[in-house]
Amino acid sequence: MSLNCKGRLIKLQPAVVMGILNSTPDSFYPGSRLDSPQAGVDRAGSMIEEGATILDIGGYSSRPGAEDISAAEELDRVLPLIQSVRTAFPETPLSVDTFRSDVARQAIDAGASMINDISGGQLDREMWALAADHQIPYVLMHMPGTPQNMQSNTQYQDVAMDVLDWLIEQVGHLRTFRMHDIIVDPGFGFGKTISQNFRLLHQLHTLRIMGLPIMVGLSRKSMVWKTLHRNADTALEGTTALHMIALQQGAHILRVHDVQPAMDAIRLWAAYADQHTEEAIPANT
Repeated sequence: MSLNCKGRLIKLQPAVVMGILNSTPDSFYPGSRLDSPQAGVDRAGSMIEEGATILDIGGYSSRPGAEDISAAEELDRVLPLIQSVRTAFPETPLSVDTFRSDVARQAIDAGASMINDISGGQLDREMWALAADHQIPYVLMHMPGTPQNMQSNTQYQDVAMDVLDWLIEQVGHLRTFRMHDIIVDPGFGFGKTISQNFRLLHQLHTLRIMGLPIMVGLSRKSMVWKTLHRNADTALEGTTALHMIALQQGAHILRVHDVQPAMDAIRLWAAYADQHTEEAIPANT
């Protein structure tokens, strides 16, 4: 599998890392918060050096119950960061993490070449046409409701099958826009209980039926630190453990705060998978 980011071809075998750059003062993981464009450039440089293929820039906190902010404030947060990182690292594809088409449009003009939409187009119906018009990769994520009310929308018959059915339906709609590169994200932590998150991870392989790249956002989330009775600051090892499971289940993109540990997981998974493949090939006789 591969993605075309404005002419830059990204191969997704065995998997790649998307580094998170948050220009928000209230992200759930304090260590990810950036207070200036220069801080973002410095963090971006470190992430690229450690192996990040894509950088995801967002200015709207989507943690459960986060404060809603205006599009103008979101733009004030993301545009200077996108412009600064794009200038410093012109060869690195930038994704904009937003559910607003106006924010995405201006971010693309500033240098973004991918859209990461946590609402899957449900909060702004113009988003799909925008992504199709620019023919850039689009991340379709499952989130019931909004960041403000999603945790009251956790009723499923079977969370894995319900998410799969929803993604298949939305991909069908997206195809009518002649969109080329669609990435699916089941939305860990978005309108799911901890138990449902683990059920979803256990059944992540079912998303392969769509034949599309799969992105996961597990990094330092509450399903890790609440299960371990810790906090987001001390959830790195648990995150890495879940990343390995996600890779085994077919994930192609790991969206992370910590690039080096995620790259280590990918390299180890690739070495294991190569060995498994070699054993599956009969020796010549």
